Amino acid sequence: MNHKNNARRKKIAITQPIPDAGLSMLRPHGELQIGPANTIHSPESLCELVTGTDALLCFVGDTITEIVLQAAAPTCKIVANYGVGTDNIDIVAASRLGIRVTNTPQAPTAATADLTMAIMLSLVRDLRGAEKLAQSGTWDGIAPMQIFGSDIVGKTLGIVGAGGIGRAVAKRAAGFDMKLLYVSRSQNAEIESLGATRVPIEVLFENSDIVSLHVALTPETKHLVNRSLLSRMQPSAYLINTSRGAVVNESDLIECLANQEIAGTALDVFEFEPNIPTELLNMPNVLCVPHIGSATMETREQMARMAAANVVASLTNQPLPNPVN
Repeated sequence: MNHKNNARRKKIAITQPIPDAGLSMLRPHGELQIGPANTIHSPESLCELVTGTDALLCFVGDTITEIVLQAAAPTCKIVANYGVGTDNIDIVAASRLGIRVTNTPQAPTAATADLTMAIMLSLVRDLRGAEKLAQSGTWDGIAPMQIFGSDIVGKTLGIVGAGGIGRAVAKRAAGFDMKLLYVSRSQNAEIESLGATRVPIEVLFENSDIVSLHVALTPETKHLVNRSLLSRMQPSAYLINTSRGAVVNESDLIECLANQEIAGTALDVFEFEPNIPTELLNMPNVLCVPHIGSATMETREQMARMAAANVVASLTNQPLPNPVN
C-alpha cells in the first residue's frame, strides 16, 4: 500500500493573489487557500485564513501579529513574506511558536532604486507642475523664464543606509555625476568605490541637496528622521523616502514643509498606510506614490518565485533559501 496517497494534503494559505509564476510552483505541493485581492485583512480574517494550514504566504501589507501566529501555530511551519522587509511580522512570537519566517531579499533592489531616481527627478524637475501647465490649456509655448525645477547634476545626494537598495541608488546617481554622502553602521567598500563618503547622519542632513532613505524599519529607525534632523536640512533640500513610512515622523515632516523649511519631498511610503495625510496630498512641492517600489511585472514575478520556493522548501523538509529567524 502506498501510504503517501493516504497522507493529508497540505494546505497553503496566501493572503491575496500573487503572480502565477509563484502559484504554479505551489499547486503541486498542496491546496491553495487564497484571500481576496487588494484587501487589508483584519486580524479575524487572517486567523480564519491561517487556521489548519501548513504554510502562510503573506504580503508586506499584511500585519501578522502574535494572535494570527497563534491561530496558525498548531499546523503552520512557515510564514513566507512576499517582500524584503519583515516589520509586518512579529518575528519574536513566530520564533517562540516554532514558525520559520522567510523573505525575498535582493528581488526588489533594481526596481526600488529605479523608482527612487524616478521620483527624485520628478520632484526636483517639478514634473507635476509642468504636467499641470500642459493639461491646463493655457500654455502659450516655450519661454525663457518658464522654469521647472533644478538640475541634479553636481548636487550632493545623501544616502541613509548602504544596503542593496542604497548602493543601487548610489550607482545610478553616480551616472548623473552627483556627489555622494552616506550613512551606515559600518564602512562599505562598494558604495565608496563610487566616490561616496561616509559621514555622521547629522553631517549628511546638513550637507545634502537631496536626502534619500534606505533603511529597514526597526525600533532604532522608527522616527529616525524627525524635527531634529529635518531642521538641519537646507531650505533648498529635498527628502526622498522609498524605505518604510515610519522611518519619518510624518507630522514633523508636514510641519517643516508647511513652514517652507525644506524645498519638498517625494514619498513612496507612509507612516500609517494606506492612509496618506491630506496635507501631503495637497502640497504642490510633495510627490506621493502608493508604495510601488517593487511594483514592476518582472520584480513581482521574481518575488513570487522566491516566496514560493521558501514555502516548497518548508513543505518538503529542505533548507530554506531565505530564512529570517
